[in-house]
Amino acid sequence: MDDVPSPSPKQNWLERLTHFLLREPENRGELVEIMHSAFERHLLDADALGMIEGVLNVGDMQVRDVMVPRSQMDVIDINDTPAEFIPRVIATAHSRFPVIDGSKDSVVGILLAKDLLRYYAEDVEFNVRDMLRPVVYIPEAKRLNVLLKDFRNNRNHMAIVVDEYGGVAGLVTIEDVIEQIVGDIEDEFDEDDDEDQIIPDRRGNLRVKGETRIADLNEALSEHFDSRSQFSDKEVDTVAGLVTLAFGCVPKRGEEIVIDGYHFLVLRADSRRVHSVQIDEHLERHEIE
Repeated sequence: MDDVPSPSPKQNWLERLTHFLLREPENRGELVEIMHSAFERHLLDADALGMIEGVLNVGDMQVRDVMVPRSQMDVIDINDTPAEFIPRVIATAHSRFPVIDGSKDSVVGILLAKDLLRYYAEDVEFNVRDMLRPVVYIPEAKRLNVLLKDFRNNRNHMAIVVDEYGGVAGLVTIEDVIEQIVGDIEDEFDEDDDEDQIIPDRRGNLRVKGETRIADLNEALSEHFDSRSQFSDKEVDTVAGLVTLAFGCVPKRGEEIVIDGYHFLVLRADSRRVHSVQIDEHLERHEIE
């Protein structure tokens, strides 16, 4: 009788994992346990394990868990002239913008930033309304796996999220959903250099990347954040760890908290970690005064 061949070193991780999963898991908990066991046996690397867990989590998450809140939406008012809104388009560097008619509850269309090239390339009268793409509305409770399928089938990249009363609650993009599976997706507009981990904006706030060391933040602010003594006996080294410890969980984008008199606003986050925050050193102190 021939021996059952062992997995070849040349087999990819999926083939090796399939060989490992000869015993079918009876529930999701067992499946996750097997995946972690496969990781410990070096059948999966950390990235593959993270993506598999992300896929499993997406089925349990709702749009409200990942959407950009209404207060953080960058929009264009149809009543503004190109000279008024194009500087904001350039500053925010998004590829798509909801276009409103006076109020965020009145979204009249989606404008692709690339369509604004016509403003500079053509001599004819520029009419933003003629360039608008249809608006897709979705409820806050929609499952992310269903939304991702809809995005793919309909070739949409952005949807407006509405609450139970029909008011605009926020927006969500296909990138927001995919990031729950593969982690943060950085583009050419995201800061990448080590020296750009702490960036001041025009209003005097700081945009800080999650992996920034607390020691570097303390040096930039001339302060001393001591997460271990304030929140628990656990010690953390990064800004993401400090914020997560303060919330007691991984916060969602748009959530806010005050730490040692500084106002922290979560700018980017997924289900696993905080990617960037905005820090305002003035808000809390002004309120106290």
